[in-house]
Order: sequence, then C-alpha cells, then structure tokens
Amino acid sequence: MPWTGITEHGKDWPVANKYFEPERGTEFYQNYIDSMVYAEECGFDLVGCNEHHFSPYGLMANPNLIAAALTQRTKKAKLAVFGNLVPLNNPIRTAEEYAMIDVMSGGRLFAGFMRGIPHEYVAYNSNPSESFGRLHEATELIIKAWTEPEPFGWEGEYYQFRSVSIWPRPRQQPHPPILMSASNTESAEFAARHRAKMGIVLLMDLASTKENIRIYKDVARAHGWEPTAADILIGQHMCICDTDEEAQMHLQAGCNYFYGVLGGGVRTAANLVLKESRFYQGEERRAAVSQRRRDLANEKIEDAIDKGAVLCGSPDSVVKQIKRIHGELGNGVFNITMKVGNIPDPVVRKGMELFKERVLPEVRDL
Repeated sequence: MPWTGITEHGKDWPVANKYFEPERGTEFYQNYIDSMVYAEECGFDLVGCNEHHFSPYGLMANPNLIAAALTQRTKKAKLAVFGNLVPLNNPIRTAEEYAMIDVMSGGRLFAGFMRGIPHEYVAYNSNPSESFGRLHEATELIIKAWTEPEPFGWEGEYYQFRSVSIWPRPRQQPHPPILMSASNTESAEFAARHRAKMGIVLLMDLASTKENIRIYKDVARAHGWEPTAADILIGQHMCICDTDEEAQMHLQAGCNYFYGVLGGGVRTAANLVLKESRFYQGEERRAAVSQRRRDLANEKIEDAIDKGAVLCGSPDSVVKQIKRIHGELGNGVFNITMKVGNIPDPVVRKGMELFKERVLPEVRDL
C-alpha cells in the first residue's frame, strides 16, 4: 500500500514522516481493506499484504494487523501475508500471530516467510549478513512451535528460548502453507530445501524465471519431494482498462511514481547494505540486483509487456498475456498487484471489475 502524496522527498532516506497526513492515512487503510474485500467478490482466491518499514514505499509495518481485520471482513479467500520479515522479528511472536490469524479465519492463512529487501535492515539496525542464517533457523523454530504438542526448549545460533508452547496453535494441520521468495538462484534453492512454495516477483524476463523454477524443482526432488503447479507463484503488476492504450498510460505513470519517486530512498538505503554486507552472495549477484533496480526505474511498459514482466491492457490482451506466461512457466498462482504507485483508485476498481467479468472466466481453468 504505497503513499501517493510524496514528490521528490521520496528519494531521501529515511523519508521524513512529516509528509504523512494521519487523517488521510485513515482513509488509505480503510480503502485498502475495502479493496481486499471487493477482490474476494471479484473472484480472487487470495487477498493480502506485505511488510515494509521507514518509507512511503509501503505503509505495512505489520501486515498481520491487516490480515486480522480481513479475518472479519472476508469469508472464503486465503489470507496471503507475503509476508512477515522473519529475520527482523521475534520468531515466536511470528508463530503466535500467524497461528491466531489461521484460527480466527477458519484456516485460511497463507504464511509468507520473507527475508525482506536490503533497506529493511537499515531500518531495524539488523546485520544483513546474518539474514539467510536467521531466516533458516527461524523457519525451523516457527514450524516446530506450530507442530510440537509438548513444551520444548531452543538453543540455536541466533535464537534461544527456555521453553516454548504457543497458544493457540494453527487450525491447518500440520501447519499453514508457507511461501518463500525465489527471485534468484540462492532463494529458489532455499525455498526448495524448506519445502516451501516459491514466489517470484519483479520478473526480469521469462527465460530467467523459468531457470529459477527449474532450480527450485531440482533441489526439491533432491530433498525428497515433488513440487506441483500450486507451489509456483508469480507476482506481477496488472492494469486492465477498456483499451490497451489507456491501461499502458496508467501503469506507466504508476510505475514511474513507484520506482522513480517512492523507490529512490529505498535504492539509496539498499546501496549502503549491498556495499557493506553479504546480503547477496557474490559480487556478480550484488551488481545484478543494483542494475535491475535501475532498469525498473526506466523501463517502458511496452517492453515490460513483451518480456512477460507485467500484465497490462484490455481484457482480451491480459487474457492472452496470462495464457502466454502460464504456458511458459507452468505456475499455478498469479499474485497480482493492481494499486501500483499512484494509479487512481477508480482505475483500480474498474480493472477489478473487468477482471471478474472478462478475464477470470477465460483463465480460471488453466
């Protein structure tokens, strides 16, 4: 949920919160929750939120609060919390809050275990070089807290607890489905080793995405399990309008704001992390990430459509794009973001209506 009232100030780090308007913020959160409820009415199988800090880039310091509200406003849709930034939080607290959401929703939680993007580690003054190690240990601890029926102690490298026995425990057994980021080789391997569903956002192109999926499947098989299409989630920005030209105009403006303004401070902080830590393993990977962030800020929507990186156009065009991407990647889930940057809310809502009426009937059975 990006803040839409920032101009050049969004390129600072951190962004001074004097630019946040609390009264307008109340309306923002209400509109966000209402849009998630409406998404369920439009046939979306999952609705949800993510976690970001210290930036108008995203106003979700704790996505579990939004998920808790949605337990009372939705009936069928999975609550996709993609997700808690596990290395930055107390893993027992994460286990408890996720369990509460699962019970309150009647077993509809889809739990994201995320490492986060580099600037989050500046915000929380946490060592980014420990991020993978903390994510690995916290994942094992959370799963044990969910599944172990008797109290247990934990003495790990990063976490120590004398006795653990969470109340409540999750409704879904043995535990809610887990999603992890798999946007690069090391993350894809990590997700597969932990038998988590894989999520890829901000696609560079279909060829590199297909390679990550291959790696994920190969590592999963080496660890004794076989992923299905439902284990592969592709996250994309989407804008649907009556015409291709209108949709491309709105998504280009939204991406310009999102990456060019809101993403400026995020890139500044990320560069500090990448230069001074081992957040990414190897100089080649660090350089690739930095280049990708620069590319996103300058990418033309027409090029992004051609590469399969976004879904944008008339309903007929978006149906063709979805079928093309699914045919190439074999994914079972599309994770769609329609409020991209400062795209006007009426455009988002009209796009959801067009998705319900003219897109979903053509792609539901893929």
